[in-house]
Amino acid sequence: MTGFHGSYAPEDVTFLLRPAQMALTDVAEKEALIQSGARHYSEMLSEERLPDARYLALYEAALARNAGRLQHDVAVLAEAITARAQTARSCTIISLARAGTPIGVLLRRTLAARGVDVAHYSVSIIRGRGIDRVALAHIAAVRGTADAVFVDGWTGKGAITRELVASLADGSTGFAPFLAVIADPAGCASLAATGEDYLIPSGILGAIASGLVSRSVLSGSLVGEGEFHACRYLAEHAPHDRTCAFIAAIAAAAPEAGHPGWSPASAAASRSACTALVEGLMAEFAVGNANRIKPGIAEATRAVLRRVPEAVFVRDREDAEVAHLLHLAAQAGVRVDQRELGNYRAVTLIAKAGEAG
Repeated sequence: MTGFHGSYAPEDVTFLLRPAQMALTDVAEKEALIQSGARHYSEMLSEERLPDARYLALYEAALARNAGRLQHDVAVLAEAITARAQTARSCTIISLARAGTPIGVLLRRTLAARGVDVAHYSVSIIRGRGIDRVALAHIAAVRGTADAVFVDGWTGKGAITRELVASLADGSTGFAPFLAVIADPAGCASLAATGEDYLIPSGILGAIASGLVSRSVLSGSLVGEGEFHACRYLAEHAPHDRTCAFIAAIAAAAPEAGHPGWSPASAAASRSACTALVEGLMAEFAVGNANRIKPGIAEATRAVLRRVPEAVFVRDREDAEVAHLLHLAAQAGVRVDQRELGNYRAVTLIAKAGEAG
């Protein structure tokens, strides 16, 4: 097993995933199976539909608006990584598929331009099931473990961070759970460029901005012992692929500074605010499972696209950063409420199975 590159340039990333054919599950059926406990979310995929013209226009507007900021934030991460003794001269980027993959590609290019010996792998991590240990063993055999940095796009409420820490806690993999992200509104990353919840354009477009690769899948029928976690390669969407165009747009943008930064102290404040927000929403809406609360622009967007939402909350309806989310909610007939959300611009509440309209 050597991995593949999706629709990225081969030097940009190696996906340590196994492309597989699999049956697709209707969204409503998937939601009922997940919430009943009959199936784990990682065992199923729903159809990933192409966005309509209006949504693509909103994506392009977000790309034009935030490309310079993302360019700057990737450079901030690169500078911080090269300032660490462990990663000053060599760095193995392990991006968390798939939201981390575009960020890992941008970071790899930036570090390489600084003269760092850098490699980039993208691996599966699944809430409740852990990280792909077969993939980690492959990386350890090729690159060792000392200079690894795990990379994701953002933090939502910290579930994946906790999964990463738990997966590596026994020390058997040799990897430390050092996680770098662009945006850390949950305040739980090891390193971030900002604590602000802002729209990272690749995060709202799915496979066609992430190498034509689906989210990862882990089921006994698809993944045998010693095999990488599975995925779908969406070759049918190739005519609409914007993966390389996204990377090129960020690379060509003039860096835009002047936005709120990140520090361990600011992260601690964000962490407390995130906990208070999630607990407050759970109490207000009688939610027994925190997994039904999806805070942050990207997580709120993915919940509307892939789950059965009950409501979308936004901090400001007039904020251009949530325009695409309002469009999706209108299409799906989901109510949108404006309310104070603290450090977040948007939150989606997943409907309780059996009560979704």
